[in-house]
Amino acid sequence: MKSRFSLLKVMLFLVIGVVVGSILGDVVARSFNLPFLAASTIIHWHPSADFSILKYDFDFQVKLNLASIAGLALGYFAARKF
Repeated sequence: MKSRFSLLKVMLFLVIGVVVGSILGDVVARSFNLPFLAASTIIHWHPSADFSILKYDFDFQVKLNLASIAGLALGYFAARKF
């Protein structure tokens, strides 16, 4: 049971770190004219299948920039600390 909660905790810290890092990166890039912080790469995955009785279609997209990767790393270290 403890490992499940620790996995959820790490995932929560990672998501918070990516979101905060991305927002701060956009704000800092616009405020101090640092466009390399806001330049991003989009990773897109679109799995789908059509069986006779079951059809699914997912669309996952991740937009990573330098600040969001830094937020991801900080979120990981914060999860290990707490």
